[in-house]
Amino acid sequence: MAAVLLRKLLSPTASSDSSAAAPPPLWPLLSPDGQAALKAHLLAALQSDPPKPIAKKVCDAISELATLLLPENTWAELLPFLFRAASTPEAPNPQESALLIFARLADYIAESLLDHLMTIHNLLASALAHPTSPDVRIAALSAAVNLVQCLPTNADRDKMQDLLPAMMRALTDCLNSSQEASAQEALELLVELAGAEPRFLRRQIADVAGAMLQIAEAAQLEDGTRHLAVEFVITLAEARERAPGMMRRLPQFVGRLFQVLMQMLLDVEDDPAWHTAETEDEDAGEGNNYGVAQECLDRLAIAIGGNAVVPIASELLPQYLSAPEWQKHHAALITLAQIAEGCAKVMLKNLEQVVSMILNGFQHPHPRVRWAAINAIGQLSTDLGPDLQVQYHQKVLPALANAMDDFQNPRVQAHAASAILNFSENCTPEILTPYLDGIVSKLLVLLQNGKQMVQEGALTALASVADSSQDHFKKYYDAVMPYLKAILMNATDKSNRMLRAKSMECISLVGMAVGKDKFRDDAKQVMEVLMALQGTPMETDDPITSYMLQAWARLCKCLGQDFLPYMHVVMPPLLQSAQLKPDVTITSAESDDEIESDDDSIETITLGDKRIGIRTSVLEEKATACNMLCCYADELKEGFFPWIDQVAPTLVPLLKFYFHEEVRRAAVAAMPELLRSAKLAVEKGQAPGRDESYVKQLSDFIIPALVEALHKEPETEMCSSMLDSLNECMQLSGCLLDENQVRAISDEIKNVIIASATRKRDRSERTKAEDFDADEGELLKEENEQEEEVFDQVGECLGTLIKTFKASFLPFFDELSVYVTPMLDKTAEERRIAICIFDDIAEQCRESALKYYDTYVPFLLEASNDDNSDVRQAAVYGLGVCAEFGGLTFRPLVGEALSKLNNVIRHPEAQHADNIMAYDNAVSALGKICQFHRDGIDAAQVIPAWLGCLPIKDDKIEAKVVHDQLCSMVERSDAQVLGPHSQYLPKIVSIFAEVLCNGKELATDETTTRMISVLKRFQQTLPPDFLASTFSTLQPQQQLMLQSILST
Repeated sequence: MAAVLLRKLLSPTASSDSSAAAPPPLWPLLSPDGQAALKAHLLAALQSDPPKPIAKKVCDAISELATLLLPENTWAELLPFLFRAASTPEAPNPQESALLIFARLADYIAESLLDHLMTIHNLLASALAHPTSPDVRIAALSAAVNLVQCLPTNADRDKMQDLLPAMMRALTDCLNSSQEASAQEALELLVELAGAEPRFLRRQIADVAGAMLQIAEAAQLEDGTRHLAVEFVITLAEARERAPGMMRRLPQFVGRLFQVLMQMLLDVEDDPAWHTAETEDEDAGEGNNYGVAQECLDRLAIAIGGNAVVPIASELLPQYLSAPEWQKHHAALITLAQIAEGCAKVMLKNLEQVVSMILNGFQHPHPRVRWAAINAIGQLSTDLGPDLQVQYHQKVLPALANAMDDFQNPRVQAHAASAILNFSENCTPEILTPYLDGIVSKLLVLLQNGKQMVQEGALTALASVADSSQDHFKKYYDAVMPYLKAILMNATDKSNRMLRAKSMECISLVGMAVGKDKFRDDAKQVMEVLMALQGTPMETDDPITSYMLQAWARLCKCLGQDFLPYMHVVMPPLLQSAQLKPDVTITSAESDDEIESDDDSIETITLGDKRIGIRTSVLEEKATACNMLCCYADELKEGFFPWIDQVAPTLVPLLKFYFHEEVRRAAVAAMPELLRSAKLAVEKGQAPGRDESYVKQLSDFIIPALVEALHKEPETEMCSSMLDSLNECMQLSGCLLDENQVRAISDEIKNVIIASATRKRDRSERTKAEDFDADEGELLKEENEQEEEVFDQVGECLGTLIKTFKASFLPFFDELSVYVTPMLDKTAEERRIAICIFDDIAEQCRESALKYYDTYVPFLLEASNDDNSDVRQAAVYGLGVCAEFGGLTFRPLVGEALSKLNNVIRHPEAQHADNIMAYDNAVSALGKICQFHRDGIDAAQVIPAWLGCLPIKDDKIEAKVVHDQLCSMVERSDAQVLGPHSQYLPKIVSIFAEVLCNGKELATDETTTRMISVLKRFQQTLPPDFLASTFSTLQPQQQLMLQSILST
């Protein structure tokens, strides 16, 4: 006990009451003599070979003190003492203690041991082979594993490489002498090594993985031992960043592992409790191995991918499906469901085979097999959707509908309803509508079934079907809604809490599907029930709380501004949920104080030397509430104004809430919505006593916080969302941003570009790994695509800053240009983004941008003929901008620009769907050259060529610009545009006719009016037969429209 108390005094931690600070550490308060005495006393206590439990606590105290003193080099006696003790096999207990301390201190001493690596190596080799003590061997293994992880370079780790056989022997010796508890300790250490330093194992991977699979296959061993061996191989498969592709090189091992996992799935019995269960998550009859196998199949498929896994599955699944035992059929169907996410691309190529395997399971006599088949369809609807829905709806939906008739087996019925939910989530109304009559009527029958689990399944399915079929659901509204309201009003018993919660979900989704007019009367009744419920105290684990938060938000979406009177009821509890503090327990990773790990609602993670336990249910409620706040702000716009002062201080700090990604995501999405709400309320006079200074104040609160959060954000995808949100906030704030904020944003954009480039560089390093393969390349490509999304948002943010501040932003751009210019030589997406940034500068800053032409315009000219159509589009658009604003600076480049534009316009596939946007922009740029550089071109050739390309129809923005430009030229009777003897007039009339026939698509209202005036002028000034012959070349519809216009 004295050793335990001493350790706590040396390194005190704050109590769980977070308001109390940790007491000061004892060590600095001791006199030098006291410090020396304590150090000597601790080492002497260990040398005296105390009983094991005491020795362990003394080790803890020594390790704790050493972590304070070793960095300061103030415990010179410690390492020599440890070396001596660890090299004394005849005193196994002190030897074990010394090795355990080595293991704990590896991080602190690795650097100082580099000069003595071979000494350590030999010491560990000898301890790993201790003749009598398995405890010494395990302690040596622990020291070896920790040291390998702490060594700074691969070369240093290689010096330890030949310890691996001895490390593995430490494990097999324990197994051979039936010491499974020690073997499990050894396995846990090796799993840690596989996760942290997989490449250390690479040279001997076949031996190591082979040994682990032998353990996994040994049915006589304890389940826990086998599970750890499986965990080791899966961990290696998952070590993509450190050893990409390594396990895929060993298909025979993947095959053996897959076989072990499928056999483990047979650990399931037909327990009567499964059939009579009250809830869907009742897993009676499933043994220890079953759950482990399920999780590991999922992880294996995700880690190794379909190309490696599907061939193995294709061999094993038919064997299982042709066997007489129901357990094997069940295992095969569960396997298909578990591997679908990781193997989706490959499974889609064999979809017919997969679907028929599963649908055969629907006919199996055993209900647990039918349940597994339904489960597989549900999972595949998510993982292989929407392809599965599009190609097999005519087989799958009738099969699920039949399964809902299985009244002998409520578990099967309920699961069929749940699978309808998965199927319809990835389904278009067109696919679903023909089946609605049958599905809705069956679900209504299930709603009236006595079994609560079946009713809950039916409610969830109805909600999803309504959500997917939208307007088509109106037909069923009058039949369905009375049942839903009856459940909401009558299911008041504690045992019916989930049923009532799901009725709220279903009512609100049905309301959203059919719309406000149909739902209005029932909505009032429903909201009265919810208001009454809101006022009653609820237990913390009551699911109604979370479902009610979501139902209110959906009702708001459905009713829009009509919802405002209910906000005073909804907001207080919603804010309370959004402000929930995370329920976190922190202990030392090494301590014996176990967090209640059997509590499902607590998730534990180990960070460094701390173990953190987090209650997930609290986080989920918080995330739901934050999402709902975002929903209300988005839906109610200025109507949300009264709540901004409470919501902004709640959500802004959550931009850095690292316990839960969904909370951060909701906070990020809410930022522009809050600003928009404030801005609209002030503009529309709905913010009493507030003016623009309020919007500025809110913007000053939100934008710096977003920039700071972006700086610390660990997830690439979230960085994109943050940039997107920041961009919207900047657009809303406009010139309210001050110079310091613009500088902070520019600096952060610089950081984002550098961080992204670093991540890409690290990935390209991974391509040099020995086992890198095509599957790994595919995964890297997906990661790099996320990176391009980040760059895309960077481009959008810079575009907004340039449009807002124009030339006054250029000093900031000059600092950024060293990061932007290199993008012109990178991937197509980066080239496009860099060109778009320059396009914005040229367009918004006009003469101030001329100084950049020398750098950027050569890139525009080259990129005008790029292989990538998006790059071409950005480049030719830029040439148009430079033609318009570049004046004399652009003049010498006109000839080359014409030639590049001509290549785009005359390309044989120019008007193909992929190329049409680049084509339209090239035509627009050509028009600008005709307008602004007429004297630098051969107008007699270029202008008719330009007219021949009009009208343009796909890029609606450019179409409006070009057609307005043509109209202006004709209005001022531009002789070269009308042509010698007005010979281009018929072409111009046909262009106008086609533009006018397209309504507002291709021209603004103002341009349309001007075009009509021009045509009327022609009618009055041109000979009638000239007009008649021009009209005769038009399509009948265009002739009719012109006649109608000209006759009014």
